Amino acid sequence: MRAWRQKLTGQTWRAAALIGLITGSFSTLISQLAAARMGRNAAVDWMVVATIPIRDYALQTDPSWGVILNGILFHQWADFSWALVFFGLLSRWTAGLTPLTLLLIAIPWGFFTSAVEWLFLVPLVPFWQPIFTLEQAYWLGLLVHLASASLYPLYPGVRDWIAGQTPSPHRRFTIGWSGLAVMGLSGLGILALMGWSGRELPWVGREPGFDQSFMGNMTAHHAQGIAIAQIATERSKDPHLRDISKLMVAAQTGEIAVFRQWWESWFRGSLADQPALHSMMQGMLTPAQVQSLRDAARADFDALFVSLMTKHHQGAIAMADEAMRRAADPRLKIMAHAIRHEQSGEIEMMRGTEGAEAVKAALASLLKPPANGPPRAIPQSHSSERQVSP
Repeated sequence: MRAWRQKLTGQTWRAAALIGLITGSFSTLISQLAAARMGRNAAVDWMVVATIPIRDYALQTDPSWGVILNGILFHQWADFSWALVFFGLLSRWTAGLTPLTLLLIAIPWGFFTSAVEWLFLVPLVPFWQPIFTLEQAYWLGLLVHLASASLYPLYPGVRDWIAGQTPSPHRRFTIGWSGLAVMGLSGLGILALMGWSGRELPWVGREPGFDQSFMGNMTAHHAQGIAIAQIATERSKDPHLRDISKLMVAAQTGEIAVFRQWWESWFRGSLADQPALHSMMQGMLTPAQVQSLRDAARADFDALFVSLMTKHHQGAIAMADEAMRRAADPRLKIMAHAIRHEQSGEIEMMRGTEGAEAVKAALASLLKPPANGPPRAIPQSHSSERQVSP
């Protein structure tokens, strides 16, 4: 009897490990293929994940393959660990669950695991790394965890296969659910390929004027933010501030790339910068202010940079708030929320916020409704001169 129980326990842990490998790989592919469909740059997101184990060393203006791989491997290790917890440590309650029951539990489990990571494990014990929580909105991790947990119903079939139980009573479900997962990945792969070739799913809405204005203005706003942050990557005395500046460059460069990809798919023409409109955008610095940063004494640089970049970020936050209220295409609303969270979080990073205060700031940014500012006129160069692609 004891040997039989040991054998059963071993099979349980092996099945849990295999499910962890499967779910981690699946959610990685989902994240990679779906990123640009939601306004995310996958390389930057993987870099942010890589900061959890290797700290600021992961931050680069152009994420390298090594950093990206580090982020992917850490994510897959986390998925693997959650599967071991669910099907290994909690096997007394989970080992005998049916696929349907596991499917029902997958949703609350995805909420639970993503919240524990975002609110506690990463910003507090054991990693004490606030960048992930401040930079990435909670819903992004939630979608990844839900994708991972969606394959938990395969566990009974995997366990039967490891145990050599043939025919498995779960064989039909396992094949069917696996087929649906492959079909979903294939569909996302096709959408990603279409996006890379300039054929994203069409723009949704009735009047494109505001959406075009937001995309053009935020692109110009980000371009100046990149230029300012690049100055700090070279001149800041504080190593952490230099690294955060690299993150700003990478994040805003990635978002500009998404804007351009969407614009090429949605509208005729190209997404061009409009220097004449810069003074109309909230938070934009004057040429004199940018030059003052370049000319600042080394001892005064960091304080001036934080002050000017905070002003610049606050302008982007106001623009994102307006887009959350007024954008027609839901993808732009989602992206605007992510930009607001990211820019708010980077202000906190520049101030050195960490620990419980970082969690509090991230929650405030996540849950805060968009500010109700007065509607602003849409510059004609971004609205009437562009038409929606057929």
